[in-house]
Amino acid sequence: MRKILIIGIVASGKTTLARKLSNQINIPWFELDYIVRQVTEFGRYKRTPEEQVEAIIDIDNNGSWIFEGIYRESYHCLLDMADTIIFLDTPLWKRKIRIFLRFVKQITGIEKCHYNSNLKMLRMMYKWTHDFEVARSNFESMLRLYEHKLTILSDSKDLDFLNLH
Repeated sequence: MRKILIIGIVASGKTTLARKLSNQINIPWFELDYIVRQVTEFGRYKRTPEEQVEAIIDIDNNGSWIFEGIYRESYHCLLDMADTIIFLDTPLWKRKIRIFLRFVKQITGIEKCHYNSNLKMLRMMYKWTHDFEVARSNFESMLRLYEHKLTILSDSKDLDFLNLH
């Protein structure tokens, strides 16, 4: 396992899993949010799909990696580049609770975030979650093309069942 893609919807535990896996096998991990929205001295801006792919290729050229994020067509290439794909399919009820708890932690300053945590963003996270569930069958059909390198986990604790080395 040298190139690992962890995908899932909002609050599925992707970042926690990527951090844990990165520490266990000593491979750098990258949040796809930072591929989409680049941070510069002037603030954050959204990269074009072509710029996103360029950033991914630059990282890929440096060797092993773990990418984590939601699926976007602009980085579909990662499905082909990865030798392991992990779909973190956390139960819907758990994701809904996590979204709300994350929001509370962010507005109280307990947890930092790179976006404006407000009621509009909270509603968007629930909308994205709903939209994912509506389109789930299409997403799962696409993933079936990669089943030879796909692992589906319902909890990041299930990571213990993977061969990490």
